[in-house]
Amino acid sequence: MNRIIYKNKTGVTLVEVIISIGIFSIITFGANWLIVNSLRSNTVIWEQLTTQSEGRKVLKQVVNEVRKAEESSVGSFPIAIASDNELAVYANVDSDSFRERIRFWLDGTTLKRGIIKPSGNPLSYTQTEHVVEIAHEVKNIEQGVPVFVYYDEAYTGTQSALTSPISLTDIHVIRVQLELEKDPTKTPVPLHVESLLNIRNLKTN
Repeated sequence: MNRIIYKNKTGVTLVEVIISIGIFSIITFGANWLIVNSLRSNTVIWEQLTTQSEGRKVLKQVVNEVRKAEESSVGSFPIAIASDNELAVYANVDSDSFRERIRFWLDGTTLKRGIIKPSGNPLSYTQTEHVVEIAHEVKNIEQGVPVFVYYDEAYTGTQSALTSPISLTDIHVIRVQLELEKDPTKTPVPLHVESLLNIRNLKTN
């Protein structure tokens, strides 16, 4: 009687090994790709939140000081300069009774603040301006967006902005806006922050 004996082959062929390695490699690559992109996305989001927070702090400083604008200590109009990327006003921003000349302007991609304290007898604003940098990587010029936009007393939210040449006495409302971008390789567009202010001592209604 002939017997047929079946041998149980438990070995793994070379083809199966190669396929297994290939599948494992694909899964590993995919997992690594997801992790790297997730970390990169989280970094971008964190940087945007940080930039937004810093931008709002700068806006708060500008708004708080410009809002206080009033006649200078020598009788000049509260607003001294008003252009797309430069604004100068007189306001008392310290503990004395004098009104300082406060100037904000965009120098390239750096927003600067300058202050001149009145001095002398008679008083004048001829002292050297003390300048500090308050924001960097401001892309307004590159984006064609003015830092300062001006409106008259009739502005309620929908009216058009004043156009050049602007009469300083027509200005009652100012929009301050910044286009911020620390790393253009990580963000598709600059982060926009803005605030609207009324100059208190110019209101007549």
